[in-house]
Amino acid sequence: MDQRRSKENYYLDIADAAQKRSTCLRRRFGATIVRDDEIVATGYNGAPRGRRNCTDLNYCARESLNVPAGERYELCRSVHAEANAIISASRQDMIGATLYLVGRDAKTGEYYPNTTPCAMCRRLIINAGIKQVVCRVSETEYTTTLVRDWVYLDDSLPK
Repeated sequence: MDQRRSKENYYLDIADAAQKRSTCLRRRFGATIVRDDEIVATGYNGAPRGRRNCTDLNYCARESLNVPAGERYELCRSVHAEANAIISASRQDMIGATLYLVGRDAKTGEYYPNTTPCAMCRRLIINAGIKQVVCRVSETEYTTTLVRDWVYLDDSLPK
């Protein structure tokens, strides 16, 4: 009997390793894009190349303004982990791929049990041709979402 870690948790572990490079003071995210059992790209959230990171500045605009999670992303210095992974890969390599995502609280290190890509990253994931997104809930648990559900259940339309 095979006692190895599942493939899903293996790729989530790699995304978890990527999040350790995050430079966000609030949330640390890591992403891994995998197609045909090969890693296409990884990413973590942090300031754009050449700009100073929040960890260097010891300042977060959203935190200082008490902006709730999921709001006012335009105030954030960071590029999201999913976006960084997507811009590091060719679209051809992402078509039909799976994106693995891990989120942790920067202060406690605890997993976010409701990790999911934001609305902006969902649009990037759809256009990249990624097939599904797997988000870590705990050390061994995860959720899987088919990207086509985001297309058909378009939450950007008025109800």
